[in-house]
Amino acid sequence: MRVNIGGIAMKNPVMAASGTFGYGKEYADLVDLNRLGALVVKGISFKPEKGNETPRLVEVPAGLINAIGLQNPGFDGFIKDYLPFLKKYKVPVIVNIWGRSVNEYAEVAARFNGVKGVHGLEVNISCPNIKTGGIAFGTDPRLTAGVVAEVRKNIKLPLIVKLSPNVTKPGDFAKIAEANGADAVSLINSFPAMAIDIEMRVPVLANITGGLSGPAIHPIALKMVWEAAKAVKIPIIGMGGITSAKEALAFIIAGASAVAVGTANFTDPTTILKVIDGIGAYLRRHKIENIRELRGSLQIS
Repeated sequence: MRVNIGGIAMKNPVMAASGTFGYGKEYADLVDLNRLGALVVKGISFKPEKGNETPRLVEVPAGLINAIGLQNPGFDGFIKDYLPFLKKYKVPVIVNIWGRSVNEYAEVAARFNGVKGVHGLEVNISCPNIKTGGIAFGTDPRLTAGVVAEVRKNIKLPLIVKLSPNVTKPGDFAKIAEANGADAVSLINSFPAMAIDIEMRVPVLANITGGLSGPAIHPIALKMVWEAAKAVKIPIIGMGGITSAKEALAFIIAGASAVAVGTANFTDPTTILKVIDGIGAYLRRHKIENIRELRGSLQIS
C-alpha cells in the first residue's frame, strides 16, 4: 500500500482532500489521523480571509455546491493555531496554498519552505469560488506556467499542482505543471455551478455560483485523470466523487498514484478509512502484492 508522491512517503495512497477535512482538528475525534496516507489542509493564503457571505453551501442531487470562498486563518494563524496539533500525528501534512496574484502565491509558498511539520505544498490554481485569481490561473497556460515556476523557485518542498477541470485538454496543463517544476499534479477541483430557489426566483448561494463536487463529477474526473496520466511521468492524485474504494480503485487503474477523498467526508467522516480498507481488501482478493502493479493497468483492446 505504500506510495511516494513527489518525495512524500505515504503508508497508503489515500489522502484527505483540501477543503473538506478542515485542518485535521475537526475530524480527530472521529477518524484516526495516523491511518491516513496524507492530510491536505484547507487552503491557506498569506493573510487571513473571511470567505464569502452565507448561504455558502447547497446540496443537489448526487453532489454539493459550495461557495465558501477559501476562508482561512492565513499563514500566521495556521502556524499558531493548527500546525502544533498536526505535529502530534505521524501523517504527512500537505498545505494547500492560494493567492490572487503570482506574487501572492510565491510569497505564501516561501513562508512555508522549511517549516517543520509541513511535508509538501499543493498549489491551488483552480478554485471557482473567489472573485479574482483562482480559476483563471488554472485555465490559462501562460498563467499556469508562471505560478508553478515562481513557486518552484521559492521552495524546496515537494510541489503538487491542483489542476482545473475547466479545460478541454487536462493533459496539456499537466505537462505545463511538470515542465515548470511540479513534483505531482492533483485533479480535479470542483466545477462551476449554481442553484436557484424557484419559489423566490433567487440564487440559493449568496455568491450566486459555486463549485460542484461529489459523486456527480466522478466519471468526468476519471476521464481527466486518465488523460493526464498518459501525458506526464510525475505522479497523479485523483479526486472527485470518491464515496467508496470502488471509485478510488478506478482512479488508480486509470493511472493515479494516489487519491483524495473530499465531499464524502461530510456525509460519513469514516469514508476515508473505509476506502483504505477497501483498497487493501481488493489487493488481497486479486493477489496483488504492491499497489504500483495496479496503477495504470487499464486494459484497452
